[in-house]
Amino acid sequence: MEPDEILERYRRAENGFDAVLAAVPPDKWDAASACERWTVRDVVGHVIWGLEVLRHHLTGQEYTGRTGPPGSLHPGELAGDDPLAGWRAARGATAAVLTEEVLDRPAPPRLTENRPDATIRDFLSIATFDTLVHTWDIGSALGQDVRMEPDLVAPSFSVARLIITRTPDTFGPRVPPPPGADPQAKLLAFVGRSPA
Repeated sequence: MEPDEILERYRRAENGFDAVLAAVPPDKWDAASACERWTVRDVVGHVIWGLEVLRHHLTGQEYTGRTGPPGSLHPGELAGDDPLAGWRAARGATAAVLTEEVLDRPAPPRLTENRPDATIRDFLSIATFDTLVHTWDIGSALGQDVRMEPDLVAPSFSVARLIITRTPDTFGPRVPPPPGADPQAKLLAFVGRSPA
């Protein structure tokens, strides 16, 4: 049986995020990221928040933490003193319950607002997009040349077109892509990042 495509894409997006985090120097966790108002540690905390909400939902528990949603202040608290270790622990705990058998279950309402029929599969499409962009937010701010896998960019761009709401606490105005922009640069420009 072939692995589920959406789950497999999500795991590859997580792999890319992990690789960028592994290259963050210890003294740069509190440096500014390309995600406005958030440090590198804050971006990691936000991604951990999504994992925690999903894991709690899949195990039938209510997640009551208030730190971490889009636009929140100081989500880096969730990342702790060692954000790489915090991310890996949250990723591992969630991976243990995120199997192909749960993909058609309802998604956590907190992660798919206004989509009462959304499934875990739908959530993973959104999470893949979110993880890709935040991988770039961290890596580019620290001088890494972050290259997204093209077959992750295309479906993520489709998701972005459907879900983006532009507010000061989420996504800013789209910016013009540079001449001859590739799909990654076009996605980043669409979500308000300057790919140059």
